[in-house]
Amino acid sequence: MKREVISTENAPKAIGPYSQAILTKFFVFTSGQIPINPKSGKIEATTIKDQVRQDLLNLSAVLEAAGTNLNNIVKLTVFMTDLSGFAQLNEVFMEFFPEKQPARSAVQVSKLPLDAMVEIEAIAALE
Repeated sequence: MKREVISTENAPKAIGPYSQAILTKFFVFTSGQIPINPKSGKIEATTIKDQVRQDLLNLSAVLEAAGTNLNNIVKLTVFMTDLSGFAQLNEVFMEFFPEKQPARSAVQVSKLPLDAMVEIEAIAALE
């Protein structure tokens, strides 16, 4: 089975022993992205909406490094520290996915790395 590690400087470096993504023959499996600005290496976004936007920009960079893009996402998993921000999450998702939205799960967790409010992982098809 083809299994290639994907890494890009355009997304935050892994903060542990994992890869930004793994490319297989038909799919890319990303690690969860938290809203770290890859230029500063810090979480700068202070609202749910801005954190979701940064997460999706980070996912976009990882997917592009793997040869695909946000339009080819088939499944997203969202981890939130407070599901009361679900409506704001949906607003940002409509900006990024106005049509043909991917399948998605959202779960509330007690804590995320670096005190992020939102973490998102994806599975995307290759073009």
